[in-house]
Amino acid sequence: MRAIIGYLLTLFTLSCFYILILKVGEEWNNVKPVSAVIEEKIQINDIHLQQNSYIYDRNNKLISEHVNEQKRKYISLKEIPDIVKQIFILTEDSRFYEHSGFDIAGVTRAAIVNAKSGSLEQGGSTITQQLARNLFLNHEKTWNRKFRELLYSYQLEENIDKDRILELYLNAIYFQNGVYGIETAAQYYFSRPLEQLSIGELAFICAIPNNPSLYDPLTHFKETKKRQEHILQILFNKGIINKETFDTARSEQISLRLQKPLDLFPDYVTYVYHELKQLLAFSEGISGEQLDKRVSEVLQSGVRIYTSLDPGMQQTAIKAVQTYLPYKNVQGAVVVIDHTSNEIIALTGGKHYKKFDFHRAFQAYRQPGSVIKPLLVYGPYIDLFGATPYSLINADSFCKHGYCPKNYSNRTYGMITLETALQYSYNTPAVRMLDKIGIEQAFSYLQKFAFSGLTKEDYVLPAAVGGFTKGMTPLELTNAYTTFAHDGIFQKAYAIRKVTDLQGNVLYERPQHAKKVWSKKTNDIMRELLAKVVKEGTAKKAYFTNSYIGGKTGTTNDYKDLWFIGLTNHYTAGVWIGQDKPASIEAISKQTPHLHIWKTIMQAKK
Repeated sequence: MRAIIGYLLTLFTLSCFYILILKVGEEWNNVKPVSAVIEEKIQINDIHLQQNSYIYDRNNKLISEHVNEQKRKYISLKEIPDIVKQIFILTEDSRFYEHSGFDIAGVTRAAIVNAKSGSLEQGGSTITQQLARNLFLNHEKTWNRKFRELLYSYQLEENIDKDRILELYLNAIYFQNGVYGIETAAQYYFSRPLEQLSIGELAFICAIPNNPSLYDPLTHFKETKKRQEHILQILFNKGIINKETFDTARSEQISLRLQKPLDLFPDYVTYVYHELKQLLAFSEGISGEQLDKRVSEVLQSGVRIYTSLDPGMQQTAIKAVQTYLPYKNVQGAVVVIDHTSNEIIALTGGKHYKKFDFHRAFQAYRQPGSVIKPLLVYGPYIDLFGATPYSLINADSFCKHGYCPKNYSNRTYGMITLETALQYSYNTPAVRMLDKIGIEQAFSYLQKFAFSGLTKEDYVLPAAVGGFTKGMTPLELTNAYTTFAHDGIFQKAYAIRKVTDLQGNVLYERPQHAKKVWSKKTNDIMRELLAKVVKEGTAKKAYFTNSYIGGKTGTTNDYKDLWFIGLTNHYTAGVWIGQDKPASIEAISKQTPHLHIWKTIMQAKK
């Protein structure tokens, strides 16, 4: 019996041992090298530093710099003078090209000092460690952060070469006053590129990153100068510069010349940011917080935004608004579109406009008054019924379902031609035409212009004379009028031509979508009618000798808005005048500032 039990125990023990061997084998196969564990936990993906982005006008001239939280202009290592590289290696990490991310001697030395003081007084950080800290971590003085810094440094050295690490480091380090990177520091403190600085100036800005607050040239110039001299002494002692160069650099008078980011034409640039957001939404099919995040990522990556801005036209528009609207609380907006290229070349956000303020050209939704008549009434009426300028329409009183519009001065005119009705902007003929067309049919034309504020509540007879729930922006209405320059085809106009990365690779281009609104024959008749309005009708103060001028005025109830949108063979321009909180401006209406503004702008480009 004992023998049987013994055999069974032996068999059980051997079975357990066999199972244990199998499990150990499985675990052994799953054991990963330390380097593999680090690589799994510490991800070093493609590294990108925040960079400035740039906006250009139609002549590819820089008009505005977008500065992110980190103000930076990235340059390659070959663009950085050798003496700058030598300064940072000698002063920050003399064994940079020898160690594997951290310097044991430096760490040991720092550990002894820290142990004596009972705190992290010294870092002993290599250039690689400092880069890891700037890219992935923070500047907390904790053991946990220090340990993670070592792991990241190891990964950096495993994945990229020394020269790339040095290049990233010299572009990543902080130079105080929101300035990051050696090239940005040169341009900020001396208003010159790095390659144009003297050895004394180079050593001066290289002094800053060791302790940016202590060596801030704006607040501690003498301290910065002392460290500059210390750096020059090191260069001399190491034989990198001779005695003559050392003496010249040390005695050189350092004169700071601060450079502010270029930021011209705030009215136009503000709209460019808005359009960039629209472009990304269209191109990538995103919206909401995801879109906001994506816009921020694109601007931080460093892009060049090429626009259609005509600086001369923009300045003329701004000056015209200031000149003809000296009245308190009266505001104005101008939009100018080059319809031969379908580009927005100028727009103003209001008098004395400040960047990112409320922009009246594309954010102010106002009642359109009679400028809506050619789009909602006359164009569709002619297109559907084959009417001509000399077709007759009743200009007497009209009343339907309790809606009884009046002509200006409450007068009636009997049967008149379409030409006369539009020329003098009579209301009752417009309402009659809308009624005959049918509201749904008429609005099917209006929908093609992509007015963002249209609602079903707008589908009523008062719309014929500009009665809308929300209204339209000056940009939307001006863009709609470009249809009269395109044989009845509507295309959305853009400010942005293209967006590229800093190497010139195209990232985004404006979409092109054309919609036929009405026939060319209809469009030709509309151009004839609009020309009559300017030459002999309500807009005659805007007239000047030109191959073609046509347009339409608009005045809303109680003179709360004054409009004129007109076109030549080359440009379509819209002018809106009113108060931000709608109120009567009848007192200035007889002076027709909207017509004078338009004429001034268009004559400048005659």
